[in-house]
This record gives sequence, C-alpha cells and structure tokens, in this order.
Amino acid sequence: MNFFNQIFHNQILMTAIVSWALAQLIKIIIELIRTHRINWQLIFATGGMPSSHSSLVVALATATGLIQGFDSSLFAIATVLAFVVLYDAQGIRRQAGNQARIINRMLQNVENAGIKVDKNLKELLGHTPIQVMGGTILGIIVALVMN
Repeated sequence: MNFFNQIFHNQILMTAIVSWALAQLIKIIIELIRTHRINWQLIFATGGMPSSHSSLVVALATATGLIQGFDSSLFAIATVLAFVVLYDAQGIRRQAGNQARIINRMLQNVENAGIKVDKNLKELLGHTPIQVMGGTILGIIVALVMN
C-alpha cells in the first residue's frame, strides 16, 4: 500500500499525468466543437492539438525545476528528455505521418486496380510546430498551477 501512496503523492509525476490528460481532453473538446460529436477514441490518440507528448514532458521538466531546483541534475535530465520529445513530435513522427499518407494513397491505387488491401497506415502521428507549442504552453501552465 505504501508503494501506491508514494506514487499518487509524487507531485512531479502527477503534474505530468494531469497535463497529458488535460491535453487529451482538449483534443476531444476541439473535435466536439468542430464536428458536434464526442469522439472518446481521441483520449488515447496521437497527433492533433495540443501535443500531449509535449505537454507531458514540459510539465515534467517544469515541475522538476520548481520542486527540485532549476540547478538540479534531475531538472537537466528532464529538460534534455523534453527537447528530444519535442524534436521527435514535430520532426521524425510528423514525417512518418506524411510517409503513411503517401503509402495510403499508393495502396488506394492498388485497391482501385482490384487488389484487396487489409488496412491503411495511421497518418496522424506527429505534430505541427503550433501543436507542439500548444502542448508546451499547456505543460508550463499545468506545472505552475499544480506546484
């Protein structure tokens, strides 16, 4: 029981989790406004506004700095991790999404030729710089409010 108590009282971890959950909830709200339908599948979806990956790691780094000190080794580690995730979200994963889109178009041409294709690739993988910035701002705000 002590283990779970420690986990749920870890302020840095809870800040990161709340920031991720809030980002995912915002995606659902944006979709509701856009389509007038609630899409609960977005709670675990990648891509979209704001970037929940960015929100999570920036909240983690900011909370670590606020609690452990901005001169601590833990803050340095969390910040480096955040930069890697931010770069990956708008760079590598976004390009993978673009490649998936092109492959799906090619597969559509194959299907049009009469060959059955089982499944399309997921296209919404990465983020635009604005989506990453939205997640970054959300992460900072959540960390400041919770700490």
